[in-house]
Amino acid sequence: MNRGIKLIKNRSDIGAGTRGSDLGIDAIEVAAINKGSDFFNIFPFVDVKTHNETIYNKVRNNFAKRIEHVVQQCTRVADATALALGEGYFPLVFSGDHSSAVGTISGIKSAFPEKTLGVIWIDAHADLHSPYTSPSGNIHGMPLAAALNEDNLDCGINGVEEETIGFWNDLKNIGIKGAKLLPQHLIYFGVRDTESAEDCLISNAGIKNYTVSEIRFRGMDTCMQEAIRKLEACDMLYVSFDVDSMDCDMVSYGTGTPVEKGFDPDEVIAILKGIISSRKAICLEVVEVNPLLDNKGNRMAEAAFCVIEEAIAFLRENDQ
Repeated sequence: MNRGIKLIKNRSDIGAGTRGSDLGIDAIEVAAINKGSDFFNIFPFVDVKTHNETIYNKVRNNFAKRIEHVVQQCTRVADATALALGEGYFPLVFSGDHSSAVGTISGIKSAFPEKTLGVIWIDAHADLHSPYTSPSGNIHGMPLAAALNEDNLDCGINGVEEETIGFWNDLKNIGIKGAKLLPQHLIYFGVRDTESAEDCLISNAGIKNYTVSEIRFRGMDTCMQEAIRKLEACDMLYVSFDVDSMDCDMVSYGTGTPVEKGFDPDEVIAILKGIISSRKAICLEVVEVNPLLDNKGNRMAEAAFCVIEEAIAFLRENDQ
């Protein structure tokens, strides 16, 4: 294919409950500089305007905090992603918190509305909450529910106000109206920290989760080949890499919601290479590096950059 890479830098953390992931992109760039890499100088890039100043505003929608601004932010990310794809680029999206994925996925579908999208979600969390089910109201726990157009009302615990419902519907309809993918076209890698509402949805929809223990027991190659077969009906694949998929004790606590017993960086690289080998990968997003929480200097950003650098090198080799 010989696609060029375009970097989309989305320094937004308004969908998170903890501040600091807006600094994650700069931390990754510092990691590249300290490694002596010119990675961030060789590709074109776009800086997405943010709404980070709204963190000072009073929260009006407690079950979907700052949702009115998250809608605007995700719309900007969607536009930037669709434009990059329309120009023939492979978008490499760097985001602060994971709510951004609604925008990225919506941008992909608006660029290619007739194509079937598959999503590979490398994460410790399922991110399947809606305003009706969320225990925190933080929208970085809701992007997949929005992309699936799923309210999960059967598991609802919150009485959501009309204003919030309106913004939630706006979020679900960015780019094109309705669901951007089907549940059978979503595959998790490494999810190990979920709530009951998410567990119910995962079970009812039959969403596959390749746990860390399953991959280590059955073997990476076996699981990757099986995952790609499960997505054979998909024309294109989007990959979302949340750094909390990696083991916090082994790597770092430099992310908003660290979880133990995760992947090591080499395992994430192997997953990404397996997906890239399918030749259907169309976009990669990296999220939730928070240098303010890093207990090992800049270790999380360093680990994330090593993963990204190797995956993109493999992508460029396979695009020849």
